This record gives sequence, structure tokens and C-alpha cells, in this order.
Amino acid sequence: MQENISLKPYNTFGVEANAKYFAEVHSTEELVNILKNFNAQAIPLLFLGGGSNILFTKDFDGLVILLNLKGIQEEFIDDSEVLVTAQAGENWHNFVMFCLSKNYGGLENLSLIPGNVGTSPMQNIGAYGTEIKDTFVSCKVLNISTLEVEIFDLEKCRFGYRDSIFKQEEKGKYVILEVTFKLTRENHIIKTEYGAITSELQNLGIEKPTIQDVSKAVINIRQSKLPDPKVIGNAGSFFKNPTIPLTQFEDLKAKFPNIQGYPNGNFVKVPAGWLIEQCGWKGKQIGNVASHQLQSLVIINATGNATGKEIFDFSTIIIDSVKEKFGIELEREVNMI
Repeated sequence: MQENISLKPYNTFGVEANAKYFAEVHSTEELVNILKNFNAQAIPLLFLGGGSNILFTKDFDGLVILLNLKGIQEEFIDDSEVLVTAQAGENWHNFVMFCLSKNYGGLENLSLIPGNVGTSPMQNIGAYGTEIKDTFVSCKVLNISTLEVEIFDLEKCRFGYRDSIFKQEEKGKYVILEVTFKLTRENHIIKTEYGAITSELQNLGIEKPTIQDVSKAVINIRQSKLPDPKVIGNAGSFFKNPTIPLTQFEDLKAKFPNIQGYPNGNFVKVPAGWLIEQCGWKGKQIGNVASHQLQSLVIINATGNATGKEIFDFSTIIIDSVKEKFGIELEREVNMI
């Protein structure tokens, strides 16, 4: 247990903030022991994984627990399917690469997403036509108040678009310890229709892609558009892609013929990056903060000296400008502290 610790190394935005108390745990037993002491004191708690989906706008006057639980287990169902369980502290991309090295299919479209496995169910991470709910089986969680281990299956997690029960009514009540996925061992379902995967595969000269080829294409696309958090502070996509009624989209289409959208029944998902770019934010900088020059959906700590409040205020200006022009209110994907 440490006191007054800088959280700058533990968030990918690289913003400065201090934790009143800080501890790193490597097992469920260590976690339970710490919580036994602090639950009695009613001190605020914050659990950190890779720090890739969080923005500290102020110091945290409580206990920050860094979850460093490691390990991957495999259980074969039959010749065609396998259950793979990863501990919460495993790096997500490294976990995906592990699965691909074993030729386990289902997660390849989620390559190079920052963060750890333990945070993946919280917001049902997704990219290029795939979400973790597609392969998710269950997660083992610790009830913070009772300190008992529970199992949440797919139905109980109530996954939505970048959403789950852990961000809604059960927010702050559980900490995820491990996650289990059901993946394919053969007859993989190849998803290449979303985004630029097909064209990237063509650039690579690949006509019949494997799951490894899809992963390589996704990595190439992400690296070409998204800044590396190790080089410049960011949290990836800062905003969710808004879903609006079809009637509203048709009205906007009449005013903005080039507007992009992905229909889903009576609703249409509109790319937030396109909306932001149309408002002139791509590459624009205010003080220490900017919208990335290649992907306007990403807000960056341009100088390395931005505060969390500066980044938050910058995002608010973007939200206001998009709402004024298109009548659509963007929602932040990043968690605010």
C-alpha cells in the first residue's frame, strides 16, 4: 500500500493526477485482503487495468487498485470449439495474439485494441463488425460489498453498444477477475465486410484470408489511422458512434447528401468521426489538446502537458458544435473521473 501516488504512468492520456492510496494486486486473495481493510473505512475505490479508457480530470481521493492478475487457460469443447479464459490483468492485444497463435478464431477483428482483458466486458469492446459479446461465455467477478466471487453469463451482462450491466445499475459494485470466451478451432467465420478490411487484404495480395490475415489487416488499418498511446497520449475513440432514428437520418440526408450511416432496422448508426470532421475539428488544436489529424474521433494530449480538465473541456466544445450543426448529441466513450 502506497500513499499520494502519481497516476500519470497508469493512464494512456498521460495526464497528471494523484491517488490518495494506491495498491497493485496479483491475485484474488490479495484483492480480498485489501478490500476487507478498506471496506470498513468506506473509502472510494477505483480499479485500474490498462488505463486506456479513462480520463482523470482531478485527483482521486480514495484507493486506486491496479489489477495485475495474469494467466490464460484453455479447455477444449470438441474438435471445432475451445473455451479460453484470461485473467483480468492480461493485455488485450497480447491475448488476441495468443489465441491467433493457437489458431483460435473469433477475436481477430479486435486486434490492437488498447487495454486489458478485465475491462473488455464493461463496455463490450468492438471493432470492424465484431463485439466481445459475439464470443463471450462468462466472467468471474468479485462482489465488492460481500467479497464473494460470482459468475456473470452472457445474458446477465446485458451487453449493448459499448455498454453492459457493469456501466449501468451494477456500476461500481463488482470487479471483473477473469473472462471466458468460446472460440473456433476450425471452420472459422471470416468477417471482412466492415470498414477497410477488404481493401487492405487486396493491398496485401490476399484473396482467401485466414483469421491471421484479417488480424494483420486490422492492425495495419489501426496503425495507419490511430496514434500509439506510448508516443502521444490518447484513449483511442473518445466518442461513441451515435444511433439515430431512420426518419432523422433521412432528414439529415436531404441536407447533407454525403452523410454516412449504417442502417439497423428503424435506426441508423452514424460515424462520430465523420460528424466531427464535418464540423472542422480534424487536426484542430486548442492549447495542449487536439483532434488527431488522421482520425478526428481521437482526442490527443498534443503537447504531453494537457490536464484532464483541458481534454474534457475540448470534448465538450466538440459535442456542442456537432449538436448545433446536425442536431445529434455525441456521447463520450471514455470514463470520466
